[in-house]
Amino acid sequence: MFCSLRYCVRTLNKSSVLVGFRGCSQFAEQTQSHFGKNGHYDIIIVGGGATGISLAGAIAKNPKLSEKKVLLLDGAPKFKGYSENTYSNRVYAINHNTVRLMKDIGAWDTIKSIRCRAVKQMQVWDACSDALITFNHDNFIGDVAYIVENDVLVHSILKELEPFDNITIRNDTKIDNVQLEKDGLTYSKVQLSSGEDFSAELLVGADGANSLVRKQMDVNYFALNYNQMGLIATVELGECEDNFVAWQRFLPSGVIALLPLSDKLSSIVWSTDIKHFKQLMQLNDADFIDAVNNAFYQKYEKNSMVEFAMGAVRTILNSNSHSVRQLPPQITGLYGKSRAGFPLGFGHSSSYAGRGVVLIGDAAHRIHPLAGMGLNLGFGDVKCLTDHLARATYNGFMLNELSHLCEYEQQRLKLNVPILLGVHGLQCLYNTDLSPVVLARSIGLQITQQMAPMKKFFMEKAMG
Repeated sequence: MFCSLRYCVRTLNKSSVLVGFRGCSQFAEQTQSHFGKNGHYDIIIVGGGATGISLAGAIAKNPKLSEKKVLLLDGAPKFKGYSENTYSNRVYAINHNTVRLMKDIGAWDTIKSIRCRAVKQMQVWDACSDALITFNHDNFIGDVAYIVENDVLVHSILKELEPFDNITIRNDTKIDNVQLEKDGLTYSKVQLSSGEDFSAELLVGADGANSLVRKQMDVNYFALNYNQMGLIATVELGECEDNFVAWQRFLPSGVIALLPLSDKLSSIVWSTDIKHFKQLMQLNDADFIDAVNNAFYQKYEKNSMVEFAMGAVRTILNSNSHSVRQLPPQITGLYGKSRAGFPLGFGHSSSYAGRGVVLIGDAAHRIHPLAGMGLNLGFGDVKCLTDHLARATYNGFMLNELSHLCEYEQQRLKLNVPILLGVHGLQCLYNTDLSPVVLARSIGLQITQQMAPMKKFFMEKAMG
């Protein structure tokens, strides 16, 4: 009986045909219920954005995981590549941890060979009080950050996946249903609208803030709508000697950032209320550029109490000789039809992991873009999850082993939650012009500017 069962299993693995032994057909029926009828994979990744494909790349390049069979399901059409002559309006400020991940995947050299921009300095200041903080590359190892277009990033990662036959990418896929091990299955299943279904030891939700995988996990998810929109655009600059500075100004109605792309181009990210966003989108190009310049240069009426207190703080800190205020370059035009927008909000899942399922990126957490941390947190998830899966495999565990997935969850919660709460706190703190709040935040900014160890601590936490 043992020999016949062993033969049955071996034959099933090779051809899924069971013949010649009594009881094999019943065994096949039982086994078939555990596997997708169209194929079984070690890992299924739901979501083909930058986070999802980077996980596929990290798995492919990890020696302990390189033979794992991976299926990536992407609801979008096949990626058409980047434009050699046109800059994309969707860009990211990536930190040092993300650069290390791109090097592990093998994509960093390609990114650099196409185009990216080093940020050598950052200046952040408050329009209501003129308190400021600056970060220079001289204070850190290497550049402060890098500005990379989404299309260049995605192209470079996908290029590294091309040689791997064990990585399968399916585009234009619509998922009808997700079933997890908690539903009584041996392995998680994904059913497509095409009628196909697939199973896997590990199902990874990389499918964004409205994650279907997370909903099927039935975990608590805290979501908060900021009732704001993020406006993005690529703009042309006037005379600019060295465009390596990232500028960010907190306005009474939101925050605007100017990120370097090239010698003559920068990207703006402007967070504002929905009504103002619609007004900005309806302006002609010339009036829109005037509005952007005003956002950086306009002087706002200062509160006398705040000004007096800030003067006292500067005197105590003797900060006049240290805080050198610079002005951003003049913006002269809009680059193509690059204006676009996206809604802003906060979100966090109470759990990132379950038996046979795990969340990464926006499926697990959503953050305001004012600190540029959204994608970097997702890439941090990718690196951490890959390390834990490699360790589980090396130790002889299956990929759906809950203890290893929970270790990933605990490690990421320790890092993600403080950043999520910190950025949310900043959004609330700078979303008002009440004098006591303006005073408190201005003093905090000024003290941080003058205390190099504190500034370095915050920068290292933010930029990796």
